[in-house]
Amino acid sequence: MSPLYEDVDSGDVIPALSVTVDETQMFFFSAATYNGHRIHYDKDWARDTEGYDTVLVQGPLQAALLSRALTDWIGGAGRLVAFSVQNRAIAYPGQQLTFGGVVTGKREAGLVDLDIYCKRGDEVLMPGTATVALPSKVAP
Repeated sequence: MSPLYEDVDSGDVIPALSVTVDETQMFFFSAATYNGHRIHYDKDWARDTEGYDTVLVQGPLQAALLSRALTDWIGGAGRLVAFSVQNRAIAYPGQQLTFGGVVTGKREAGLVDLDIYCKRGDEVLMPGTATVALPSKVAP
């Protein structure tokens, strides 16, 4: 069920989504997005050519999971209006990632602003902002 605009306040924390991305999920995401960069599926390439320990979780996959955390929270009656993130650090498969956010303000027309994030433990890998539209107790 969607939260109602009147019931949300600055400082409210949205429910976190925790996901441990695996290599199969990464492979399918690369296929679905036509991302052929070998750094996401070829361990030897990632290690020997790019210098990483193993393959890297795609930034767009992390962003998609972050948007899922938001849409899970707002439910079917809510709407994601704006979404912006910056990928600032790498993630490896098998690491638990947490996606969530905090309400930073409310505006007219049911709009709610948030600071959002993808974290590994306490380290923020992907900070961002979002605006959602929530249903109201008051009919329009």
